[in-house]
Amino acid sequence: MELNYDFGDVFIFETFVVSEIKNGINVTWTNHGKRIVDDVVHFLGTDGKDIVYISNRVHSYSVVALDWVKFFSSSYTLKGYYIVSESPSSRLNIMIENLFFNNKIKTFNSLYSAVNWCRKAEVSEK
Repeated sequence: MELNYDFGDVFIFETFVVSEIKNGINVTWTNHGKRIVDDVVHFLGTDGKDIVYISNRVHSYSVVALDWVKFFSSSYTLKGYYIVSESPSSRLNIMIENLFFNNKIKTFNSLYSAVNWCRKAEVSEK
């Protein structure tokens, strides 16, 4: 399933979601995150506990890291949060996001590696 928004695209798979946000967007819970979460929850019928969210950062954009608190206070959760980025400057942003995210954020240099890691985790759980 593919969701297309004016701020980016989200690809929904059975056990993971991949987002690609457009260049220059300042991602907030109110304007972006809540819309994505509501649509994914509606489509998959889950609160996220069995979903890995993969942020494929092919464009330059910012995330309001403090808004992760709003995500968790809305009774949502994630099995995992992966960020795909080849940009060295994104490391600082990831460190800041990690301050507000309840678990460790995994980082990858390619989308292939992130999806492969997710699938290997699925197999080991069975």
